[in-house]
Amino acid sequence: MLEEFRKEGESTEEEVEEAYQQAVTQLADLEFRSTLNRPEDELGCILEINSGAGGTESDDWSSMLYRMYLMWAEKNGYKVSELNSVEGSVAGIKSAELEIKGEFAYGMLKGENGVHRLVRVSPFNAQGKRMTSFSSVFVHPLVDDSIEIAINPADLEWDTFRASGAGGQHVNKTESAVRVRHLPSGLVVECQKERSQHMNKDHALTMLKSRLYKLEMEKQASEREKVEAGKMKNEWGSQIRSYVLDDRWVKDLRTGHKVHNPDKVLDGDLNDFLKAFLMLGSVEKN
Repeated sequence: MLEEFRKEGESTEEEVEEAYQQAVTQLADLEFRSTLNRPEDELGCILEINSGAGGTESDDWSSMLYRMYLMWAEKNGYKVSELNSVEGSVAGIKSAELEIKGEFAYGMLKGENGVHRLVRVSPFNAQGKRMTSFSSVFVHPLVDDSIEIAINPADLEWDTFRASGAGGQHVNKTESAVRVRHLPSGLVVECQKERSQHMNKDHALTMLKSRLYKLEMEKQASEREKVEAGKMKNEWGSQIRSYVLDDRWVKDLRTGHKVHNPDKVLDGDLNDFLKAFLMLGSVEKN
């Protein structure tokens, strides 16, 4: 690919190299963006942090994670609000919930679900012992309860028939009653309340939207239950990432991505970890 750039015009070696690197970066970004392809990926998210066993050590670690995600959000242009926070008895926090709003916040952070392990020389230990702490992170999409149900007219199949009252007596002699079938879901709604076919159609659409709304709420509840079931325990063996401060490295145990600047990571420089996880999922699907 680099040789093809060199053949173009009379560009200098430096200009060719710069153009090549820009093209590589753009291609990598396009490939990464293609991994955010689920509808919920575009949503904001709620990020929860909970201390594991370990008392003050884990509470302090939870507050460090809180700061890390706050700085990541600010650096990447997301709006953050604290929804809830419980302080630790000595230092740090026992738990916290952050609302992070902005495009693809959930898609970017969904791989952070799991246990985060910290290894360091403890500032709370008089003997200066090396301690291990665990805190869990849980991310779920921020879904607005006021769901808009958009119905494509092409997805509707209408029938008309004569309305009938009790005992089989005709309410009127025209085909004012309506029946509508929503082809994608299979839902069928009938309405013969009004003498006007037009008004019955309006009522039928309202009834259909209500049923589709209920289906969507049930689907969301099912998705939340699946995510809840995937939560991990705050303990050894469940961790997704290790932060080892005295040896100066951070490693994601799923992707193998490792850096040797933990301070930078704890200051919110997470994008390489987030991208590595998303790209791994893309590779595994192919």
